[in-house]
Amino acid sequence: MTVKNVTAKELTQKIMNGDRMFILDVRPQEAFDDWKVEGKNVKIINKPFSELKDHLESVQSILPDDEAIYVICAKGNSSTKTAEMLTDAGMDNIYSVEGGMQAWSEYLEPVKIGDLAGGELYQFVRIGKGCLSYAIVSGGEVAFIDPSRLVGPYKKFIQDHELSVKAVLDTHLHADHITGGRSLSQEFDATYYLPTKDAEEVQYTYEEVNDDTDIKVGDTVIEAVYSPGHTIGSTSFIVDQHYLLTGDILFIDSIGRPDLAGKAEDWVGDLRETLYSRYKNLPDDLIVLPAHFMTIDEMNEDGSISHLLSDLYKENHGLNIDDEEEFRKTVTENLPPQPNSYEKIRETNMGKINPEEEEKREMETGPNRCAVR
Repeated sequence: MTVKNVTAKELTQKIMNGDRMFILDVRPQEAFDDWKVEGKNVKIINKPFSELKDHLESVQSILPDDEAIYVICAKGNSSTKTAEMLTDAGMDNIYSVEGGMQAWSEYLEPVKIGDLAGGELYQFVRIGKGCLSYAIVSGGEVAFIDPSRLVGPYKKFIQDHELSVKAVLDTHLHADHITGGRSLSQEFDATYYLPTKDAEEVQYTYEEVNDDTDIKVGDTVIEAVYSPGHTIGSTSFIVDQHYLLTGDILFIDSIGRPDLAGKAEDWVGDLRETLYSRYKNLPDDLIVLPAHFMTIDEMNEDGSISHLLSDLYKENHGLNIDDEEEFRKTVTENLPPQPNSYEKIRETNMGKINPEEEEKREMETGPNRCAVR
């Protein structure tokens, strides 16, 4: 019997729509515990394929018989086999997720955030990785900020909206995912911007971003705000004096970690200065747009990740640690595990190494871990 499939796009859109879903994850328990599909109305259980192939009955009794069941694995092979077995056993509405967790982690969904002078701002949600990137559109031009390695969705966006690429920017030298900034800028002959202090070891040509850098896209102005702490060069961008793109310095429910270049003790003071002084001096009605999100609970009804800066100063624990020593301990001790292959990812983003595509995929496997928890 032919197995029914669901694509990563369809799975993502169901999650972002808040649809009720039942997911059977057949990866090994260790992989499941490290990283799994999340959703506000998602129920998920783990039963490794290694057990199911000989004892399918161990899961049949706990699967619902009145709703669709979505089976997922690492790359789509074990989920297809499991779906076949369940279908052959007489169960209906069994779907295999095409490409598994790998495909889910690589899908980007564009969400319109709001209007700009002569254009619009879009957030690209990479839900399986927790990564967020942005398109600033105005006057037929576009600038991308913190683009993913997976440049296909941006190229489609450019084509669909008939845009010329004015600039590509990274808020910092990323350690949890491989940037698509250089490849986008090269393909569309656009300027690639990188914060100066993060670029000391890069092996390619770039345009420096400093505290006084302004970039005009159509009628919209992108203003750089030096905001170190996650990295020594971390730079935020204010768009149209209305949106604050914080990179990995400030998230909706946490703050950035300062240790991904082995500089936690050196950079913790910069992090506090940025969060408790530099950002404090910015207009509190700015809408914060981070480069990552931690959990699905941070997602708004429309699928976007955003929040007023003033509200974050009331609700985000990382912004409300009065004692400086307590703050230092919070951001240097008991941190979550570092991102997979973060050292090789940094070297790739510096241009020091150029891994094959499959190795890049493996390097990015797993959740983002850029936040202090």
